[in-house]
Amino acid sequence: MKKWNLLLTETNKAADRAKREGIPFILAKLLEARGIQDTDAFFKENDILSDPFQMADMQRAVERIWKAVESFEKIAVYGDYDVDGVTATAILYEYLESCGANVMFYIPDREDEGYGLNCKALQSLREQDVSLVITVDNGISCSQEVEYAKSIGVDVVITDHHQPLDMLPAAVAVVDPHRADCKSVYKQFSGVGVAFKLIMALEGSDCDIQSLLDNYADFVALGTIGDVVPLTGENRYLVKYGLELLNRTDHPGLCALIRTAGLEDKRLSAEMVAYTLIPRINATGRMGDPSRAVHLLITEDEQQAEELAEEICEENERRKQIESEIFDAAINQLKERPQRLLDRVLVVDGENWHPGVIGIVAAKLSDRFGKPAIVIAKAGEEARGSGRSVGNFSLFEAVCSCESLLTKYGGHPVAAGMTLPSQNIDTFRVCINQYASRMKVPKPEITIDCLLELKELSPDLLDEYSYMEPFGAQNPSPVFGLFGVILEQVFPVAGGKHLRISVSQNGTKIQCMRFGVSPEQFGYRPGDSLDLVVTLSNRQYQGSTYLSVCVKELRPAGMDTGNLLSHKALFEQAKRGEKLTEKQFKILFPSREDFAQIYRFIRNTGGYNGPLELLASCLPEIPLARILVCLDVLSACGLIQKSGENILHIQLLPAKGKCNLFDSAFLGSLERQKIV
Repeated sequence: MKKWNLLLTETNKAADRAKREGIPFILAKLLEARGIQDTDAFFKENDILSDPFQMADMQRAVERIWKAVESFEKIAVYGDYDVDGVTATAILYEYLESCGANVMFYIPDREDEGYGLNCKALQSLREQDVSLVITVDNGISCSQEVEYAKSIGVDVVITDHHQPLDMLPAAVAVVDPHRADCKSVYKQFSGVGVAFKLIMALEGSDCDIQSLLDNYADFVALGTIGDVVPLTGENRYLVKYGLELLNRTDHPGLCALIRTAGLEDKRLSAEMVAYTLIPRINATGRMGDPSRAVHLLITEDEQQAEELAEEICEENERRKQIESEIFDAAINQLKERPQRLLDRVLVVDGENWHPGVIGIVAAKLSDRFGKPAIVIAKAGEEARGSGRSVGNFSLFEAVCSCESLLTKYGGHPVAAGMTLPSQNIDTFRVCINQYASRMKVPKPEITIDCLLELKELSPDLLDEYSYMEPFGAQNPSPVFGLFGVILEQVFPVAGGKHLRISVSQNGTKIQCMRFGVSPEQFGYRPGDSLDLVVTLSNRQYQGSTYLSVCVKELRPAGMDTGNLLSHKALFEQAKRGEKLTEKQFKILFPSREDFAQIYRFIRNTGGYNGPLELLASCLPEIPLARILVCLDVLSACGLIQKSGENILHIQLLPAKGKCNLFDSAFLGSLERQKIV
């Protein structure tokens, strides 16, 4: 369940803009909704990339690298195992090699070495006569490792895009747009974006940007999309150019990967790349030797490219299987310890969970429960964790608040990683939730660009707003509201794993897909009035184009899900035993009639299976927080059996004699929690 945030758009204003600027009405409507006033600036912004020397330490980095190139020092490009780090490694390695440098690359093993510089790797590189290490997509938090490198005669140039800590590493140069003293006009680069700016700087005053883009923009687009940085400003320009190049790439590795992924005859969009190519490249580092992905990108041998592409796609299938197993284990852990579901930040841990997939599992848990989530993989005395956030809650700052318990940490506001002693996990769980209790953890939201009527839907609609592509972070694919539609029919698809639903409005009828929901979980019935949140896409079938409508969220028409989420949070506050104001107590504490009404509803409907918001609409006179209290008490007294969080399954149990509901321990606790 999410809070629905509908962007306000004045229809007349959008119509005037469409006429004035000669653009489609739906495009004008979307631009107005997103507050984009200058159409030309949005579509043509940053055709010329900014001066790379605006970045702090860029001059020092360039001087040290050219010195190494000219004296034939051995250089190591030290990358990372995700698609951002892999593409950054590939472009810098290829560029330096083309300059005649004595260069190699190094990607740390995710499982054995973890993220960033490590002393063992630095020692190994020194033994191979490396005297200069250039990091890409890492290094900003590696002060100790940089000091060690200096002690063994290795200089380090850091290029990174992650948030710096209070003290920068004492490297030869630290190039990171998030440095407080960095004067770069654009800050939101990925690691590969910073690496590309470094290459621009290395080219100097004679830099032929067009040539660099033609050589590297497809790799830059992959890394930028994969790291989910904002597709605005220079990133938008790089990705837009890179996608054009990607659709006609002559890199054997990319050609083989596109072919193996079944995309050879498809026009690649940013979203398609994000869901197909990027997971495959990431799987290489998650499941085994990450250097294979770099070799795939830089190889000129078509047979090697085919072999690597097939191996990488097989790894991705194995990754999905392991990810599913860990996710199921995490869900079972939360079911066995339901009190943890009340935490503001979910923290789960498991012995020998594969560290390569825990970040994906954290994202899935966060999406399922609408809370920040951290998944920790224990390996004996050491543990490694990865987390994902919601809204504007900075998980990086939350992790920083627990630094005394950690041996290593880093990340972004929306994602963070950490290493810690296994014995500290329980204390870490308490510590990060104490931090969250002092902050406002936002409700999960979905933003709706504008409302449409069913009669407005057609395949042409997508062509009219396609000018806004590429879609991604901070320029998402449009999301539309279809409000007040009538549910006509529900059809199970793929053995009941998905649903095809038919809805109507004022004589117009369409079919939509609702993925990942079974008929038992759906709950709604023909005749119900619904609000839908949908995304649109076109699909080809037998030479014709059809509109595909995917339902992302739905609710009883007119319902305020934001209010329901506030009530759910209040219930969790009560279950945690926290203090309650008089107003909160009155909302929560049920009467006998509340219990009777809820019990009758469950009895008369033969139990309940469906979403929480539908249950709330069936009992409109009782606040949701109080409904949840009543269900908790009825379950504790053995009158009902209840399972699920957002999708509830409630069954009436045979009565075993009289039970005084007001003797409930929970209700007694509520009385004591009330602030007098």
